[in-house]
Amino acid sequence: MLSLRMAAVLVLVASVTAGSLLAHASEPAAAGKELVEYRLEKWRTTHDDKTGKLAETLKKLRCEVKVQSHGGHSDVNYRCPKWQQLALKNHEEAHQWETWLKKLGFETKHAH
Repeated sequence: MLSLRMAAVLVLVASVTAGSLLAHASEPAAAGKELVEYRLEKWRTTHDDKTGKLAETLKKLRCEVKVQSHGGHSDVNYRCPKWQQLALKNHEEAHQWETWLKKLGFETKHAH
């Protein structure tokens, strides 16, 4: 199950990195066909492996991120108190991101 999660995170990170899919609300021309809005008002903590991909992805999503390493892993503290937007190519990709964000505790809105 953990390897499946890591594979999903890597695919999502690759899509952000390769396609530069993040769009700010002030950049409507950058918007894709699907929008996912998200926020997380209170700090949350989760574990990250040694790759740092989770923290890197959260930073690209314009979240506040604090990383503390100990005991062979890292604790990632994160929040995103203001609503942000993620513009995506298609409906399937939007649902993948929305599901991933919800697993991390984010509130989401998905507009078509």
